[in-house]
Amino acid sequence: MKFVMDYIRKEEWSPYVAGILLGIVGVLAVLLSNSLLGASGAFENIAGLIGKAVAPQTFDNMYFNFIMPPGITWGVVLLVGVFFGGMLGAFSSGTFKWRLVSDEQWKKVFGPQVWKRWVLAFLGAIVLEYGAGIAGGCTSGLAISGGMLLAPAAYLFIAGMFASGIVTALIVYRKGY
Repeated sequence: MKFVMDYIRKEEWSPYVAGILLGIVGVLAVLLSNSLLGASGAFENIAGLIGKAVAPQTFDNMYFNFIMPPGITWGVVLLVGVFFGGMLGAFSSGTFKWRLVSDEQWKKVFGPQVWKRWVLAFLGAIVLEYGAGIAGGCTSGLAISGGMLLAPAAYLFIAGMFASGIVTALIVYRKGY
């Protein structure tokens, strides 16, 4: 038991252990909730829930009535669990700290202005969520759940994601990469 607790408190885990645990979580998600892992739809569920309360006529459309219904769905519960699970992991490893994106690499590339880094992160999240909506799912939904199902599209996506990430890093960070 001490070995397990010491391992849980480590700052970095073996990718093999993390992968096995992620696989177990994926199988349990299907068995217990009849849903695959994926979080991008949760934002639409929350937006629809808030939107229906604030402007019901605007959110009374095909998308929010049938495709992405408002409410506390499995994806919303998963998203909350990921947030608090990350917090628990940071607390247990002793690495939790509040910060305003103070990473030195961010400062070097984008400048010392905190507001600029927050705006860029927010705009990046919007682009990511919009892309996930167009693609019909996020990286966790396609790469993790699709990979567990051995779907060829998942592996093509993963290859494209890594290739585009490398190209983007080379463009953004130039020679510092």
